[in-house]
Amino acid sequence: MRFMPKFEKHIFICGNQRPAGNPRGCCDPSGQAKLQKLFKQKLAERGLKGRVRANQAGCLDQCEHGPNVVVYPAGVWYGYVTEADVDEIVESHIIGGKPVQRLMLADSCVNTAECEHRKGSGQRAVAGGQQSKHSGVQYVADN
Repeated sequence: MRFMPKFEKHIFICGNQRPAGNPRGCCDPSGQAKLQKLFKQKLAERGLKGRVRANQAGCLDQCEHGPNVVVYPAGVWYGYVTEADVDEIVESHIIGGKPVQRLMLADSCVNTAECEHRKGSGQRAVAGGQQSKHSGVQYVADN
C-alpha cells in the first residue's frame, strides 16, 4: 500500500455563505470559491501542488474578519483576505516562511469573545503594531 506524503502546509479558505446584510458577514458571497481556486492556481504555478494544499472550508467562526484564511501547521490566521492578497501570502508566507503581518489576525481576536468586532466596535485587532486600512475597514493592530 502506498501512502501520500504529508502536506508541508495546509491552507483553509472559508467558503461560508450568509444572506446579504447579515451582521456577522459572509466570506464567500458569490458562492464560487474564487479565493480557494486562486490559491490552488498560484500554488500550482509555483510547483507546490502535492506539497501545499488549499482547501475550501466551512465556517471558521471568524465571520467578523472575513474572508478568512488559516495556514497550518503554524496556525496563522488571516482576515479580510482579497484576491489581491493571494500572491503575497503565497510568496511571503508559503514560500518564504514569513507571515503577512498586515493581514494576520491578532491572537486576542481569534476564537475569543473579547474580539473588538464581536463587541460591535467596528474595529479588528491585527498583528503588526500599526494602524492601517484594508478593504475599506479601519483596524487597529496590537503588539
